[in-house]
Amino acid sequence: MYEISWMSVIPPLLAIILAIITRQVIISLSIGIWIGFCILESVNPISGLALAIEGVINVFSDPGDTRVLIFTLIIGGLIATIEKSGGVRGFIRLLEERKWVDNPARAQWLAYLIGVVVFIESNITLLVAGSISRPLFDRYKISREKLAYIIDSTSAPICILIPLNAWGAVVVALLASSGIDQPIDVFVGSILFNFYPIAVLITAAIVIWKGIDIGPMKSAQARTEAGEVLWPNASPMVDPSILAALSREADTNDQDKARYMVLPIAVMVFAMPLGLYITGGGVISDGSGSTSVLWAVLAALFTSWALVLVAGRSKIDELMQTFLKGAGGLLPVSMILLFALALGDVANLLGTGVYVAQLAQDTIPGFLLLPVLFIISSFIAFSIGSSWGTFAIMIPLAMQIATALDLSASMFLAAVLSGAVFGDHASPISDTTVVSSMASATDHIDHVRTQLPYALISGGVATFAFFLLGLGL
Repeated sequence: MYEISWMSVIPPLLAIILAIITRQVIISLSIGIWIGFCILESVNPISGLALAIEGVINVFSDPGDTRVLIFTLIIGGLIATIEKSGGVRGFIRLLEERKWVDNPARAQWLAYLIGVVVFIESNITLLVAGSISRPLFDRYKISREKLAYIIDSTSAPICILIPLNAWGAVVVALLASSGIDQPIDVFVGSILFNFYPIAVLITAAIVIWKGIDIGPMKSAQARTEAGEVLWPNASPMVDPSILAALSREADTNDQDKARYMVLPIAVMVFAMPLGLYITGGGVISDGSGSTSVLWAVLAALFTSWALVLVAGRSKIDELMQTFLKGAGGLLPVSMILLFALALGDVANLLGTGVYVAQLAQDTIPGFLLLPVLFIISSFIAFSIGSSWGTFAIMIPLAMQIATALDLSASMFLAAVLSGAVFGDHASPISDTTVVSSMASATDHIDHVRTQLPYALISGGVATFAFFLLGLGL
């Protein structure tokens, strides 16, 4: 008969260590699940493997978890459909025709505001902001490294502060699978304490407002003002000939309209609270987050398809091919979530959170719990290059600790979310960092070097804030 002991920390700890060393999150989570069932059932490795497979399959027995996994694939299809329909290019043309940007400061504020407004998903935020702003930054001689920094600072940091998008759905699902009764309330309650994203957004706004260039960014700006878009040995993430081809396509295709992007996103944003209201019997806070976000993204996808079909821009079979291609692009994320949910289930059965909470209570002063969680989450995200992977590993553990110590789940969640976004923001292997470089057509390492000083400043502010918050625990 299994009893809670130090062995309960082995599965999640092993998964974390392997993910950091190998950067193979799915394989690392799989090994953690396997070892967890071996410990739980006191069986040999062969029998434990069979139990681990069943543990992964059993994730689908939870309707909420299944809805989130399906949602992850559908959001990939939606993003691909919006891009294929010409919504992004149409939005760019709209801005150019209205002449809303006529100086360097407005070009930077435009990139910032697009990141704030387009909060559907971090990568589409980056691609939209980069595509629209890059020609303007080149025109007004603002470094592409500055563009990469601005859009990187308003993608994940904004997405994690908004409950009504892909990031919110994932966090709510992980909270629900961790045994939290009111996951939406806990997530909303964490927003005020999510210090790193808040610090990043404020820092980026000040940098634009005051024109602050520090360290490598100052050199990059001086180079750009001298007429050099990139350093002599730089390797931009996008071939300039491709950028030119895309620019010509945008200029010549009059059928590209902003509404192909704006309307689906608007439908999704408004459908989310409506879904919460319906599933909650008239009380939004009692609604099902997984159900509502699935309804919302399906409504957005239907809107996008309807717009394209009515305009005669595509046929059903072409739309389906685009959808499947986009869904396939987010299949790795869906797989990470699947195995993370299974690891969370076995960790609950092992009582990992209860044991770690007792250990923390005995060895770590209460006021250090939040900054320690923030730092650990930052390290993991920096090492594996994935904020979502870090959410999957750390949220179940943090929630078990908060519950066992009868402390604020929202504060503990905020520490994990902040740390995951910080590590992801600073990591050179993060997908959002890579996409930022690609969307800005700048050298990836140059982007990492110029952004890091700003990220470290925001990270230091967040660490101090969590220390002060911890003093009140």
